[in-house]
Amino acid sequence: MTTARTSLSKDKIRILLLEGISDTAVDNFARAGYRNVELVNGSLSREDLLQAVSGVHLLGIRSRTQLDADVFAAANRLIGVGCFCIGTNQVDLLAALNRGIPVFNAPFSNTRSVAELVIAEAILLLRGVPEKNALAHRGVWLKTARQSYELRGKTLGIIGYGNIGSQLGVLAESLGMRVRFYDVTRKLKLGNAEQVDSLRDLLGEADVVTLHVPDTPSTRNMIDATTLGYMKRSAVLLNASRGQVVDIDALADALEARQILGAAIDVFPEEPRSNDDPFVSPLTQFDNVILTPHVGGSTVEAQENIGREVSERLTMWSDNGSSIGSVNFPPVALPSHPGKHRLLHIHRNIPGVLSAINKVFSENGLNISAQYLQTNAEIGYVVVDTDAEHSDVALEGIRKVEGTIRTRVLF
Repeated sequence: MTTARTSLSKDKIRILLLEGISDTAVDNFARAGYRNVELVNGSLSREDLLQAVSGVHLLGIRSRTQLDADVFAAANRLIGVGCFCIGTNQVDLLAALNRGIPVFNAPFSNTRSVAELVIAEAILLLRGVPEKNALAHRGVWLKTARQSYELRGKTLGIIGYGNIGSQLGVLAESLGMRVRFYDVTRKLKLGNAEQVDSLRDLLGEADVVTLHVPDTPSTRNMIDATTLGYMKRSAVLLNASRGQVVDIDALADALEARQILGAAIDVFPEEPRSNDDPFVSPLTQFDNVILTPHVGGSTVEAQENIGREVSERLTMWSDNGSSIGSVNFPPVALPSHPGKHRLLHIHRNIPGVLSAINKVFSENGLNISAQYLQTNAEIGYVVVDTDAEHSDVALEGIRKVEGTIRTRVLF
């Protein structure tokens, strides 16, 4: 892999932002001195993506763009990826790691947006508003209190008590709900929330069931015909997490049988690539279902926060090598390095690498002003600050260390 021998001028660092990332990211990069930024409103086809990433140094995506080993191979100058969203399922993190590319995301920036949407949907579903609204649009006047309930006093069942689930619980309590949650690990509860020991117990108790889990083998189709059967007939189901966690056909069957009161689905197993593509789902036939196009975190405020947070992390990585906030990289928070050259060494996590790096400096009589090391299961990350006049010799030496994946120099 080609190694830069000097810091690349910021006006030569190419940044590609796909899928309509907020202008706050562009503004943030500009304030940091990065102006070679290309902003694309939609996602690219795979063929176009493979061409577009060539020569790009920093790449920003949202949830539609899939980054696999072939994309990373085509991205011959890529040093960092920013996922301007919560999840990173769309990225092959190991493939990125094997090329010394950290991946950053924004795990907290849109939690409030998702939580507010869930609360709003719960109120509408319990009141039967989606069905009454649909009928009114067709000229039918359905004025009735039958199967119309207040949120106050009802039980909210949260599956996955992470950043979103816990904040949602706080909001729900302020509206008078009882909060119960199920998680695979023991979690510190907020407010009066209570953790239950089994998914079945939660589903049987809750009036509103909401999912906030990642897409893993254990969560895929966790809501299926069997688990839907545990729910109350007066309960509603909401999914604003990942499209694979609900068996859509089983949900359609349950709704057809009036087995549950209603549902709100924001994410789907297969989603259109763009707004110009058709949306197809067996759930479109039901008036008591709210269908939204993956907009849980799509508020102006959330996108501005995400744009700011992820661009700041990419800038810090590019400017001084700090990897804090990366989901696949050893976390290293670094101070500035005035008057020194900073050498970044990314290597496979094998014994003896740090000794070999230090040997390069010792044999050449080079001074180490500061040194940092952090590892994870796969790689190690060493940062060395040294005198400017010796950085070329040091860089040439550490490039030859066994296990080296990538080196970079900053000054």
